[in-house]
Amino acid sequence: MENLQLVFPEIFLSLSIMFLLILGVFKKNSSIIIQNISLIILLITAVITFNETISISEVKLFNNSLIIDYLSSFMKIITLLAAFLVLIISSTYLKTFKIFKIEYPILILSSVLGMMIMISSNDLIVFYMGLELQSLALYVLATFNRDNIKSSEAGLKYFVLSALSSGLLLYGCSLIYGFTGSTNFDVIATQLNSNEYALTFGIVFILVGLAFKISAVPFHMWAPDVYEGSPTSVTLFFTMVPKIAALSVFIRFLYVPFLNLIEQWQMILIFLSIASMLFGAVAAIGQTNLKRLVAYSSIGHVGYALAGLATGSNDGIQSSVIYITIYILMNLGLFSCLLMMKRKDEYYENIDDLSGLSKNHPMLSLSLLIILFSLAGIPPLAGFFAKFYVFKSVIEQSMYFLAVVGLLSTVIAAFYYLRLIKIMYFDEEKEKYDTDHSVWLKFSLAASTLLILIYFIFPSQLIEVVSRINIIQ
Repeated sequence: MENLQLVFPEIFLSLSIMFLLILGVFKKNSSIIIQNISLIILLITAVITFNETISISEVKLFNNSLIIDYLSSFMKIITLLAAFLVLIISSTYLKTFKIFKIEYPILILSSVLGMMIMISSNDLIVFYMGLELQSLALYVLATFNRDNIKSSEAGLKYFVLSALSSGLLLYGCSLIYGFTGSTNFDVIATQLNSNEYALTFGIVFILVGLAFKISAVPFHMWAPDVYEGSPTSVTLFFTMVPKIAALSVFIRFLYVPFLNLIEQWQMILIFLSIASMLFGAVAAIGQTNLKRLVAYSSIGHVGYALAGLATGSNDGIQSSVIYITIYILMNLGLFSCLLMMKRKDEYYENIDDLSGLSKNHPMLSLSLLIILFSLAGIPPLAGFFAKFYVFKSVIEQSMYFLAVVGLLSTVIAAFYYLRLIKIMYFDEEKEKYDTDHSVWLKFSLAASTLLILIYFIFPSQLIEVVSRINIIQ
């Protein structure tokens, strides 16, 4: 009982969700109140997580099924802050489409709760519970704009394919339980010697399920349609927050119970990484919709994060965590720009709509220029350092082929980022977009752009924070 304060963040979030549901049902027109309370709840949860758990090396709770350590605390804080930023910049968009309802912030909080459980899971059953709680909320969020047929289609596609991946994942869990007699990661680690090859099947099925959740190739087929069809603020949530939790589970699942089977799963991760980097770079070239382009771009970026994990070293894990942190920052800026492309209560999301943006909106186009250069990995912006750390850890493990493929795909991907810049600066200008944006939207764009721009002045700060993550003892 003395360690119960370590799960205060999850307890507080659960009680808050129940309270908000009751408030929303009994108080009419309470959307704005619930939105504001949700923002406060996310910040308080982040503060509780920081105060209670950030300095803990490792504690296991509830019969070793939950683990609280530096990795889980760091990932939870990023998840909470990312959800806070999504929530705070999406209100204008939701009001425009008349979908600013009480359910939206509550669903985001529910999804975040599922992610926090996933991040701390040290047991297959606990991990699956967290995964399903996250996914159920995401299905509804994808279809949130019910009047839009694309949104309904996006939610249905995501639901059907996600159910298939959950089935594969559960089958993998059952195989591992069958061969080891336990669902606990620590117990599984002690049972490996006699069942190595049999367990490989279970690992493969679970990796397939996880690869689907982060849209790694060849399990990416849902991402472009769901990203395009979902409301833009939900697409922002999809691109950022679930990937943090999934990356944490990848680290925890592969490096705790199955570190001794690295030969079995390393090749799978290398394949997922190479396929995602190359496909993400090539498939985005022909896109005309910005949200679809972002979907393929995010598939490529997932490939880089997986390259770090494939190294089997602490440096690789740390480089992947740094990568996902910087990627979230870049995505926040990119979607802030997308949410500013509004004219007469209509949002524009095609590549042609960027035409001549620099002539009417010089500051917006400059911010987008910096963000796109960073996504392409141009020095000295933050995106360059993110890739540099990953490639450094890959080369240190003598995985030269993976590094070469990563560099080639970076060059290919640079084409479509530079194409967007060319359209903004050299094509014919179109009618001006509205400039009366919310203060928070302007702040998120300014802050993310500035951090991307000046990251090279203090790169050691983030490295220092992440260097405390040591999974391999």
